[in-house]
Amino acid sequence: MNDLDAIAKLVQALLPWRAHLVFIGGWAHRLHRFDPRAHKPEYQPIFTRDTDLAFANRAPIEGDIKEALIRHGFMEQLRGEHRPPVAHYTLGDEDGGFYAEFLTPLNGSGIKRSGVSDATMKMAGISAQKIRHLDILLVAPWLITLGPEYGIPLSSTIDIQVANPLCFMVQKFLIQKDRSPTKRAQDLLYIYDTIELFGDLLTEFHESWKDTISPVLGKKLSDNILSLSENTFSGVNDMIRTAAQIPQNRKLAPEQVQKTCQLAFDIIFDR
Repeated sequence: MNDLDAIAKLVQALLPWRAHLVFIGGWAHRLHRFDPRAHKPEYQPIFTRDTDLAFANRAPIEGDIKEALIRHGFMEQLRGEHRPPVAHYTLGDEDGGFYAEFLTPLNGSGIKRSGVSDATMKMAGISAQKIRHLDILLVAPWLITLGPEYGIPLSSTIDIQVANPLCFMVQKFLIQKDRSPTKRAQDLLYIYDTIELFGDLLTEFHESWKDTISPVLGKKLSDNILSLSENTFSGVNDMIRTAAQIPQNRKLAPEQVQKTCQLAFDIIFDR
């Protein structure tokens, strides 16, 4: 299935809940390209089958998201031993098709008082996974307009919430220690590509970091991000070399990735 057809079906299904849901992950990065301030690169974005949607769990969401997804052709696939189980909402072939999953912030230890894992929850008919460090992706989301003029088969334009690009990059540092080497390298490529998309907004990102994002994180996490960003891009290393080798449709030098990111974060964090 054409992935733009699939994202259109997902957006249509979730239309009543668009004020509560934020597109995050790889599809957020792809959707960033539709922002009018983004540079329009010639290369294709990193491919991803899954669409991650995040929501805050502090207030209930009304209605039945699962029923709406099924009505638009999605199937619920349950897996794992958690209660409720982890769920993928698939469109097309289960092993090769498009799917959506829902995520919400994990607060606390991840273990309930009863001793069982606090890894999932039910909300509005769907099963969502609880993920640590997800909160930052819900801060100051951007509105992105999708519609037929952008190649997405919708009957009219629709505004959706997408993770703020700076929050998208910051979260990559927060989760770095929990990621496999392959995923860390992919995250670095996402960071580099985001800087390429929004290189003209680095001063704006600095203001956003200073006035909004850092205060939400608090001093300890903010200092941790400053340290991680500096250490990650202080010089060319194996992780950067691996990141530069990921794209198959362009030649990317490790030195270019390292220097671009180092200079960008010097501006963003005013180092």
